[in-house]
Amino acid sequence: MTTITTRTVQYPADGLVMTGHLALPAGVDRGPAVLLGPEGPGLSDVERRRADALAELGYVALAFDLHGGRYLSDPEEMLARCLPLLADPDRMRGIGHAALDVLRAEPRSDPDRIAAIGYGTGGAIGLELGRDGVDLRVIGTVNGLTTGRPGEAARIRCPVWAGVGSEDPIMPPAQREAFTTEMQTAGVDWRLMTYGGAVHAFHHPPVNHTILPGVGYHPLHAQRAWHDIVALLAECLPVTS
Repeated sequence: MTTITTRTVQYPADGLVMTGHLALPAGVDRGPAVLLGPEGPGLSDVERRRADALAELGYVALAFDLHGGRYLSDPEEMLARCLPLLADPDRMRGIGHAALDVLRAEPRSDPDRIAAIGYGTGGAIGLELGRDGVDLRVIGTVNGLTTGRPGEAARIRCPVWAGVGSEDPIMPPAQREAFTTEMQTAGVDWRLMTYGGAVHAFHHPPVNHTILPGVGYHPLHAQRAWHDIVALLAECLPVTS
């Protein structure tokens, strides 16, 4: 296994002090970088391990924070913070830009070769960076098929990949259709992968706290979705030796 280096990084965003997890591949050269966004409850060991796995593949990876170093295990508290956030593109962009600035400032990152991959709220933030015209190589979102302000999707400058469970009640067919219509109308190079029988957050291993209805783990599709994301990065942001 490749030796990687990890460290905690703190930075201001959304009136909070965010605490992200930075994972660096072996070596000293600059390389492609990935901004990794978490589900609504916030940054957890799940995203930290995924950032580490990306570093083992040769990417500089920053798993960013949503809630000022907190993980919101209470669904009501999580919704009270995330729903207003998801309704405010400028706040989402502010959180995304702050994390992106940290990733770009890392000496090991190639600032011209960055992808945004996210889950749920973290995926929505990645999409908003695209709608804000940020130069990204690819955007990937699982469970975060949000739509933006009219016309702004035309500013997306890279391919967009989206994954969703077929039985996800939080991202139902009408939401998926609105998302794909927005992407198609804007002329974006987009793909949608539907994982049959899966519900919301199907990629996230079981947690020891209360979850919302319609949320559940699907181990087979979780593995498939991770493989799909790795393949997406290999296509759009390959690591060169």
